[in-house]
Amino acid sequence: MTFQTSEAIVIVGLGEMGELFASGFLKAGYPVIPVLRNTDGSKLHSMAPSPSLVLIAVGEAQLDDVLQRLPTPWREVTALLQNELLPGQYQPHALIDPTIITVWFDKKKGRPSVSVLPTVLSGPKATLIQQALEHMDVPSRIVPEAQQLFEMIRKNLYILTINIGGIVAGGSVSSLWSQHRELAEGVASDILSIQEALVGEALPRAALIDGMVEGFEGDPQHVCMGRSAPERLRRARVHAESLGLSTPWLDQIASRLKPTTSRDGF
Repeated sequence: MTFQTSEAIVIVGLGEMGELFASGFLKAGYPVIPVLRNTDGSKLHSMAPSPSLVLIAVGEAQLDDVLQRLPTPWREVTALLQNELLPGQYQPHALIDPTIITVWFDKKKGRPSVSVLPTVLSGPKATLIQQALEHMDVPSRIVPEAQQLFEMIRKNLYILTINIGGIVAGGSVSSLWSQHRELAEGVASDILSIQEALVGEALPRAALIDGMVEGFEGDPQHVCMGRSAPERLRRARVHAESLGLSTPWLDQIASRLKPTTSRDGF
């Protein structure tokens, strides 16, 4: 089916995030075209030749494959919301000024969303996305694109530190910071070393740590270790090895797990 309206919004991936955004856009009055991540790439352009927005709502592991199959016109109106996102992941795919959604709310199946901090939006479609979030009662704020990298790394630092630190400490982000401060700071230091190497520049570490702690204070009872924690640890260590970095805290945590989370475990 071909949609003629230029207001159509394509959402690739219909997990919890995709469904939530779809609901928000529908409530805001926009037609939504859902696309499964494994949809035949040759059919994508005919489904929506000129959408107003293409929201890529797949997980981190599927992002590269999805971006490879995007029709060229869609690359001009793309928005990304993945965790662990950095420019190096999407720049090779010739996206034109993508909108970045740094998600600070948690959405579990059958439960309402819970915001840790206002979700951060940057890029040409930020106002459009903010409309959808307003209809879902999700707080957000728009920042200049110059601030985009800082916000991405701040969220990366938060999610990686609590997930990986939680493998050892368990519990909430509040207990991680108050009762396991050395562990949290050690993991955060290793993560920042990896992030610096991935983006190729020195980072404002103190400001990023403060931003991470702001996230802790935004939802003190947020559980540290999600089901993706071992995989996040594995990915971080693979990055470290490929970049020639020493990550003693990550290595120590990995040594407590099964061999499949080691650097050689794929």
